[in-house]
Amino acid sequence: MQFGASLAKALFDEVPPTTMVWLRLVTSAVVLLALVRPRLTGRTRADWTVALTFGVALLAMNWAIYQSFARIPLGIAVTIEFLGPLLLAVAMSRRLRDLGWVALAAAGVALLGLERVDLDPVGVAYALLAGAAWAAYILLSARTGRRWEGLSGLAVASAVGAVVLAVPAVVLGGSALLEPRIVLIGVAIGLLSSVIPYSCELIALRVLPERVFSVLMSLEPAAAALAAALVLRELLSPVQLLAVACVVAASIGATRGSRASLEVHP
Repeated sequence: MQFGASLAKALFDEVPPTTMVWLRLVTSAVVLLALVRPRLTGRTRADWTVALTFGVALLAMNWAIYQSFARIPLGIAVTIEFLGPLLLAVAMSRRLRDLGWVALAAAGVALLGLERVDLDPVGVAYALLAGAAWAAYILLSARTGRRWEGLSGLAVASAVGAVVLAVPAVVLGGSALLEPRIVLIGVAIGLLSSVIPYSCELIALRVLPERVFSVLMSLEPAAAALAAALVLRELLSPVQLLAVACVVAASIGATRGSRASLEVHP
């Protein structure tokens, strides 16, 4: 996902963030609808409500984070965004040990942003919005997976986001959408950042408690920082390397400490 984001940021001089998000969603919708062919008839109102709400959360999360890292470094944007899953993990934790892993992940998040004091406040605000949408995405993804078989719910949600964003994306993108190179790169980013990771997450949330999933998402800031270093040359400082170690350790600890709950979770 984060390598896809880095590739997208490298194209922001040619394609606006809104248009790039739309290309992601269109790619996800087309690929998943073709592969899954979701059953749309016989669905209850509750099924449609959760899928449509999931689509709005998916759109908001992607659009806001792209607006954010268009203005501030990718690793820092995702670090701030992670506050959403982090607070969700705290809210859903029931054991002191769980809070310890969350605290370690929080320390990593704090360290990643420690040296950056000249951040664009608009970029920070967008990252916070993305964090709130990310927390909603985690909850709604789990509920969607329980109501829609396979990847059907994700396919519908991606289509919802693509339709909602279509007009502004096409207007802002203009002639860039007629360039085969841009479209092909957009499709590649859609596969890297939407189809593959969201499919895996939806499947994972069928067996992982949302609390554990939220802490495991502490890998995202580290992955973003590493991808930005390799693709965008936004290099990691020693403090940021320490932050990577913190979030990786928190993820490992959360996984090892939750084995018993994973065995009984429906």
